[in-house]
Amino acid sequence: MSQKFIPFNIIEDFMVKVLVKAGIPENDAKIVTDVLVQADKLGFDSHGVNRLKPIYLDRIKDGILNPVTNFRVVKEGPTTAVIDGQNGMGHVIASNAMKMAIEKAKRLGMGMVTVRNSTHYGFAGYYALMAVKENLIGVTGTNARPSIAPTFGVENMLGTNPLTFGIPTDEPFPFLLDCATSVTQRGKIELYERDGKTLPKGWVIDEKGESKTDPKEVLLDLNTGKAALTPLGGIGEETAGYKGYGYATVVEILSAALQQGAYLKMLTGFKDGKKVPYNLGHFFIAIDISAFTEVDDFKRTTGDILRQLRASKKMPNQNRIYTAGEKEYEVWMSRKDKGVPFGNELLKEFQGICKDYGLEEFLPYFE
Repeated sequence: MSQKFIPFNIIEDFMVKVLVKAGIPENDAKIVTDVLVQADKLGFDSHGVNRLKPIYLDRIKDGILNPVTNFRVVKEGPTTAVIDGQNGMGHVIASNAMKMAIEKAKRLGMGMVTVRNSTHYGFAGYYALMAVKENLIGVTGTNARPSIAPTFGVENMLGTNPLTFGIPTDEPFPFLLDCATSVTQRGKIELYERDGKTLPKGWVIDEKGESKTDPKEVLLDLNTGKAALTPLGGIGEETAGYKGYGYATVVEILSAALQQGAYLKMLTGFKDGKKVPYNLGHFFIAIDISAFTEVDDFKRTTGDILRQLRASKKMPNQNRIYTAGEKEYEVWMSRKDKGVPFGNELLKEFQGICKDYGLEEFLPYFE
């Protein structure tokens, strides 16, 4: 499949204009754009600009995503807060929530903000990195529409529920661990379907617990409950699938119970056969390193840990050991002068967006 790179400034300009035409205030449109483009900059392509139409524009058209975000503080203490996002733009809700957590951490050492009635907030690492930029440790997680089956189950109950950490280091890049608690997630399956690839066995199971490998079929069956993603570790207990199941459950609890939000099957996006808002929940934690030790000392020790891991003895025929955040940094180094990669299907989708939103002047970039 051929690939075309489109400069970041062109994509950012286009995205903001589209989102404004969809009814999102300009400042909010810039936040949404920044989150989506940052995902592509770091190689999280499953959560990048390819999500613009299906996850955001289409949901605004369907009336299940509010383009204007009303961020309401329900409860607040010195180090905590509960937010009601009222089904606005998840990126705007999340960035404001993490800002609150950061401010609280800077004052009192730690801050935690929970959110209910939100929507898809994009690339989770974005919010952890917000804390890293302030020399803080950032943690975030979110629940999502049911996708994962519990260990020994076949019904999709839990979301892909990422548990994400951002940690400052003395290296050119931070430690960034942004992973779903399933073996894979919908965005990656969408990429496989778009590229015409077969899924690896063990990623998805059917109602009999057997692997499913056709991505197009899987995407349909996930919506009808005929398929489920496996938790980290895979099928059953032999390869420790119960660990991923457990972590997904932790994220579900922290994304719903503290803020009394929706959970599990309440997040399907359907009620009585009709589309409804997803009412997702998130949590954000910021930790002030200086409340524990000197920031430079922390960064140096963290860097030493990571460097020693990378320098450790390698498997035969392997040239390199990576630490979290390293590959993302290398993607950024390779893309910073090129832009966002577009495959043929995504180019066609963006051509359609140009026409639908009266932005034909951008068409030449997507041809």
